[in-house]
Amino acid sequence: MAEVKMQKGLDFERKHEEDLRRIRDFRLMDDNFMSKVFEDKPCAEFLLRIILNRDDLKVKEVHGQHDLNNIQGRSVRLDILAVDHENRAYNVEVQRSDSGAVAKRARYNSSLLDANLTRKGDAYDALNETYVIFITENDVLRGGLPIYHINRIIEEMGKSFGDEAHIIYVNSQIKDDTALGKLMHDFTCTNPDDMNYPVLAQRVRYFKEDTKGVATMCRAFEEVREETKHEQSIEIAKSLLEVGKMTYEEIARSVQLPVEEVKALDTKKPA
Repeated sequence: MAEVKMQKGLDFERKHEEDLRRIRDFRLMDDNFMSKVFEDKPCAEFLLRIILNRDDLKVKEVHGQHDLNNIQGRSVRLDILAVDHENRAYNVEVQRSDSGAVAKRARYNSSLLDANLTRKGDAYDALNETYVIFITENDVLRGGLPIYHINRIIEEMGKSFGDEAHIIYVNSQIKDDTALGKLMHDFTCTNPDDMNYPVLAQRVRYFKEDTKGVATMCRAFEEVREETKHEQSIEIAKSLLEVGKMTYEEIARSVQLPVEEVKALDTKKPA
């Protein structure tokens, strides 16, 4: 028993040291870290003002790591979901992989915003104006530009379709002396002392150097580990249910899930 406790203590210390190393190396281009930094309203507001080149934008609410679902139950986790005082909705994603920022991913996120921000019976005119913003590690659209704006147009008339659904790609490769270029420089810094913008540097410093901020990030890591473990348990339970040789109770004990959750996973169960 003492050896088991000692081993658990060593595992905890090892994970804690790994977490501290990860925190020191984090940049705003890392989605979990970015979500924590920009769930702060002043930071989110500052970010959107620079990307949209607007001084009048006021953020009303902001959520990090926000889940949206479609009617089939498939969910997507947004890095940042913000709403301004004009009820415009903003989804901001950082994408280090080009495959995570393909055109149809942007379309899917845009459609989920529409589906989740309206209620039954709302008129179409009540749809929020929406912005899906990808901040990408690479120049995904390969135009050599710092920013790309995608909007639907009526081709034959050469004018806007007016559906108020916008998609923006920000290329973090360009770090020039413009406000956007300086912002992209800050997105790739690990040291807050090297950042251009104090409002972001202060928030980054909190999560990297302040005792409470570091503890918050460590708890977030533990939540991710628990969530990953839960997802793995679900997949194993599904496989065991397919084989059909174990009872619900036996599967539940094997994968450490509640019996009722195992039963709910059984697609072969009679209606």
